[in-house]
Amino acid sequence: MEGGYAVGWGTLALINAGLAQGKNESGLLWFLLSLLLGPIATFMIVIWVKFPKKDP
Repeated sequence: MEGGYAVGWGTLALINAGLAQGKNESGLLWFLLSLLLGPIATFMIVIWVKFPKKDP
């Protein structure tokens, strides 16, 4: 069952990278942070990263 946690952690990191790119942040940076922080990085993306500003 140990391998299941690694797969889930990696999947979460990919999801976080996609969330970050959707908010105009570096997907690679957030992917790497997510590998280290896991669900904490998800919380950080949702709470701290702002949506892009629209140009007039």
